[in-house]
Amino acid sequence: MKSFTNWMGVLAALSLSATQAANQEIRAVFQPDPAKPGKNMFINVTPNSGYCADYPAQCADNNMFSIRAPLIFQSVRSLLPGDGVSIRMPSNWRPLVVTNRDTQETAIVEVRMTGVGSEYRLSDTASSLVGVTNPIEAHGLLWGSSWVYAPPPCQYAGMGLANSYTFRFFWKAPIEATCTKVTAYRIPSMAFSTLDFAYELRTPNPLTMSTGQYTGSIPYILGSGGHIDFGALMRPLDNNLTLDFVLDVQHTLKVDLPPGGNKVALEPEGGWQRWIASGTPPARIYRDQAFNISASAAFKVMMQCDSTQPSGPDCRLNGQSNSTWVYTKLSLPGGITGPDGAPVKDVPLMNNAWVGPFQPGHYVDRKSGNLRFEMPPDAIAYVLRPGVNDTLRGNITVIWDSEA
Repeated sequence: MKSFTNWMGVLAALSLSATQAANQEIRAVFQPDPAKPGKNMFINVTPNSGYCADYPAQCADNNMFSIRAPLIFQSVRSLLPGDGVSIRMPSNWRPLVVTNRDTQETAIVEVRMTGVGSEYRLSDTASSLVGVTNPIEAHGLLWGSSWVYAPPPCQYAGMGLANSYTFRFFWKAPIEATCTKVTAYRIPSMAFSTLDFAYELRTPNPLTMSTGQYTGSIPYILGSGGHIDFGALMRPLDNNLTLDFVLDVQHTLKVDLPPGGNKVALEPEGGWQRWIASGTPPARIYRDQAFNISASAAFKVMMQCDSTQPSGPDCRLNGQSNSTWVYTKLSLPGGITGPDGAPVKDVPLMNNAWVGPFQPGHYVDRKSGNLRFEMPPDAIAYVLRPGVNDTLRGNITVIWDSEA
């Protein structure tokens, strides 16, 4: 819907001062969302100003954001009938590299500007330049049509705010080409007092990125022939705009054991009583310990034994007169894959050595996994030697480490 407001303020003269070259921060954050585990996207948290602050619904529908920067374009001479003001924006995707401040890992972000706006200011009232009283009508006659209507290939965005000297507008700029307004009357002097631009982002998959802040910048040259061009008749007072990107990755890795889950008793299938009653040695002695895991980034797992062996796939359990060895195997919930891209089922853990990485394909929130502690058959035969009675104990520590 067109928004068109008549401002009746009066400016005594066109007076614009120079500004500093502009730097604008663009900040986006990834935090796992338990309510939307499949949504692996950055959220742009940069405050909107300009068009999207005034028309948030339209921008939300188009995944668009906008910024109003204090950049001024001033006419180099009087504009004569038939002169054009031609605006071109960098509407094609441009890549930039962002770097993790701690790990120096890099990722690629892409940005494009898809809309442009400003407020032009005239040295004289529009009414005095064209000879009609109504300022809205005067602005339209001055250019043949109102600046609320975008010349192609730019597109109408429904914004026009006018007073006697000024007209604020905004156009969509879907392609990188000039959009020209032609004056029908002489204008002694004019300027554009701000640069409003809409932009879109393409961000990398945060699940492949380490935790931390990634930063990078992309420069834009203003002026005739530059990235942001208001035509040969309009000269910027400053020639540079730099977008400074900060991508904040906040991963989750959490493993929860049920109450009492830190104490594991190994038993044969069906319990010890069944084996004692049958008089035959059990085929298996083990215990499964379930846990819940929440993960949004790659992680690795290591086992540490309290026994003396420096490495290997087993840990010792010791008693007064006996000992045995136990393997620890890891199973993870669906949605997490191993280094080979396959589901993680009974993967042996290693003493003092990392196993992994294990990669979530989406945010996994409190899904069930399993640790299996099991004696191999030769260990069972050894520990159940006739005439040996003992209680075997040991500590096995499982360490989870986010690679992010």
